[in-house]
Amino acid sequence: MEVGIDSFASAMYGSDNLNGVDAMEQFLNRIILADEAGLDFFGVGEHHKREFLDSAPDVILAAAAARTKKIKLGSAVKVLSTDDPVRVYQSFATLDLISKGRAELTVGRGSSTEAFPLFGYSLRDYDALFSEKLALLLQIRDNEFTTWSGKFRPAMNNQPVYPRALQEKMPIWLGVGGTPESFVRAGTLGLPLMVAVIGGETERFRPLVDLYREAGHRAGFSPDQLKVGLHSPGYVAQNAEQAIADYYPGYAKLWTKLGQDRGWAPVTRPKFDALVAPKGVLIVGGPEEVAEKLLNHSEALGGIDRFAFQMDNAGLSHEQLLQATELIGAKVIPLLKKSI
Repeated sequence: MEVGIDSFASAMYGSDNLNGVDAMEQFLNRIILADEAGLDFFGVGEHHKREFLDSAPDVILAAAAARTKKIKLGSAVKVLSTDDPVRVYQSFATLDLISKGRAELTVGRGSSTEAFPLFGYSLRDYDALFSEKLALLLQIRDNEFTTWSGKFRPAMNNQPVYPRALQEKMPIWLGVGGTPESFVRAGTLGLPLMVAVIGGETERFRPLVDLYREAGHRAGFSPDQLKVGLHSPGYVAQNAEQAIADYYPGYAKLWTKLGQDRGWAPVTRPKFDALVAPKGVLIVGGPEEVAEKLLNHSEALGGIDRFAFQMDNAGLSHEQLLQATELIGAKVIPLLKKSI
């Protein structure tokens, strides 16, 4: 199981007085530490909101690529529906060259919809945009010259797209929430699957993961081609008590605020405790508890190939995030390797 971190480059963690320059420098330093600590990958999301600095994830990843050596670098997720697949491929192919073959893409429709009006797209075309642009992106990745026509972009007539990635087939993961059609689409295309689970119990996604594997099998893909990743909120401290003490106040504040916008009930301590419980989605605890919970989640989903911590969503300080990253590399990953 690969283990890494997904981040939205929050500009609001820990201090209301942190400016964008300092927040970005600290963010890049956390990616550098993740590389040095032996984590497998680091993903940067895409949002177009004041509280995040990740509207141009490829630029951040390129800066990180120049300052790291081994860690895989990718999107988490790239909102493909509101972008041009040609430019997306070019940006990440360039990242692949800078990083010497460490670039990846995770693409999705986007659970935050602010990019649609910003770039002149209609939410009425939410799925049609993604389906068409994903098909074009895959064609560009797999072919130097592209002939293509569609509804949302000018046609291409045997046109080359440069630069080409260093990797012969740069990985493109499909980021999904809870829509069965998305799981089937990923399986039919033989794309690795990244499942974002942010609430409830992780095991409830098993039927959807089974749909993915069944669709992939029917399409002729082997089990080793059908990778499953899991993205969930989490945090690691020296022990479970410290982790909860660090994490709960900021988590409750943020998710209660989000709930006001999205219609969720406020976070209470009993609800939080249920999420931290063995079957709950939050991967919060000391290294031993976290490693055990990851193994349990993997078993519940029939095996996972990658896990991504989403940590900068609970008002944690830069120092706390650095310590958590060090613990993931020094203790959680070795415990997982020993158990597996």
